[in-house]
Amino acid sequence: EVQLVESGGGLVQPGGSLKLSCAASVFTFSSYPMSWVRQAPGKGLEWVSGINSGGGSTYYADSVKGRFTISRDNAKNTLYLQLNSLKTEDTAMYYCAPGEDMTTVQALGLRGQGTQVTVSS
Repeated sequence: EVQLVESGGGLVQPGGSLKLSCAASVFTFSSYPMSWVRQAPGKGLEWVSGINSGGGSTYYADSVKGRFTISRDNAKNTLYLQLNSLKTEDTAMYYCAPGEDMTTVQALGLRGQGTQVTVSS
């Protein structure tokens, strides 16, 4: 059974930073491409960023490119998302999920309980 536990969210002012973590309890974590997706209140699920299994290739939505950085530590079975220059429109529940794009994320249908990011002055 795959378990994904996100952490690191919080309340931050516009322009601030946060680092999200996702601890995966699956033996073959290093074999999975992974993504971060988010859902803002009243909106649908939005793909934010993806990374291949080895960590050498990363992908970003245009809305976060240049501000967010995805990474992973396969030795620790952990996925990260560094959020910089946060904007109010980044406010959402953030989830990690297997798959490196939205199509695969939705097809696999796995994600954690999420961590809330609120950007407000």
